[in-house]
Amino acid sequence: MKFRGLIFANLFRKKIRLMLTIGSFAVALFLFAFLAVVRSAFSRGAEVAGADRLVVTNRIGLIQTLPISYQDKILTIPGVKAVTQNHWFGGVYQDEKNFFVQFVIDPDNMLKVMTEFKVPPDQWATFLQDRQGAIVGAKTAQRFGWKIGDRIPIIDSLYGPTKTWEFNLDGIYHNDRPGGDETQFWIQYKYFDENVPDFAKGTAGWYVLKLDNPDDAARVSKAIDTMFANSSFETKTETESAFAAGFIKQFGNIELLIEMIGMVVFFTLLLVTGNTMATSVRERISELAVLKAIGYSDRTVLVFVLAESLAIAVLGGVLGLGLAILAIPVLGQALNGLLPSLILSPGILSLGLLVAVLVGAVSGIIPGIGAMRMRVVNALRRV
Repeated sequence: MKFRGLIFANLFRKKIRLMLTIGSFAVALFLFAFLAVVRSAFSRGAEVAGADRLVVTNRIGLIQTLPISYQDKILTIPGVKAVTQNHWFGGVYQDEKNFFVQFVIDPDNMLKVMTEFKVPPDQWATFLQDRQGAIVGAKTAQRFGWKIGDRIPIIDSLYGPTKTWEFNLDGIYHNDRPGGDETQFWIQYKYFDENVPDFAKGTAGWYVLKLDNPDDAARVSKAIDTMFANSSFETKTETESAFAAGFIKQFGNIELLIEMIGMVVFFTLLLVTGNTMATSVRERISELAVLKAIGYSDRTVLVFVLAESLAIAVLGGVLGLGLAILAIPVLGQALNGLLPSLILSPGILSLGLLVAVLVGAVSGIIPGIGAMRMRVVNALRRV
């Protein structure tokens, strides 16, 4: 751009104001990126859910269990390919801060249904032969520095008095889906069932089933709920994505909260940048009038103001997003176990830069139009 020298000269006229405005932009864009990452983390379970899987829970809610006998009955329904059951374990490792998801699983059917989880065959074979065996996700193993063969104590108070269960780490699983969960800890159902109080024996927390055809989801869901209607343990069957979305809502309306905060960030940026540009134009009325007097067009004056606003927005946006690239992995490591994995995707970075450009354009357009419509004679009278 042939006028870039003039534009940058005007930008750096008030260096402290420029730095404060760019700093405000950077902080706001960092906050925007962090909120977008948190929103993505909470919704990722629904996004990666299998289209050919259904989840069966107690109609009252997840806190209520189902009989273990339901597994064989569900398998008789046409269209059901495989069924597995899970139980929430809910213990902690050494300290309450060391929380991570622990499931009691059905090892005979788990990998038939949850096909995205990959465990080396030799490790899985060892796990099947070990009642006290455990399989852990790669991220949780890395978090605690666990390795195959370690003895893992888990403190549990959910099933009776506080008790320490000890497990042999037989394997580490990976997830072949982008953004898939690698934080779970699996233990064997038979070992669990042998050691829990009578009220928990012979129960399942929920069932996950794999369909022959995803198009059969509605029919199979209705068939399952009809089968157990009017029983002591009625069921609610839904797609895995609907189940994941419902689970997220237990934390509150995260999406609405983040969108509201994002709107506040957007309008704050708009006000800060708009005020900066309006003040800058007021300070330079006589200079802009001189530019018009010597032949610069109204459109060129508008371009000057918009270019300054966009430069501030882009500089602040790049700085804020760069900070997010460096800081979010560190924050994700610090919050490991408290939030799902924080992943700063290229899409979030692109959206953040687009927001910065949009704010820069909107905040510069009103002062720019004012400068464009300014009459030379009236402006020079203020000199």
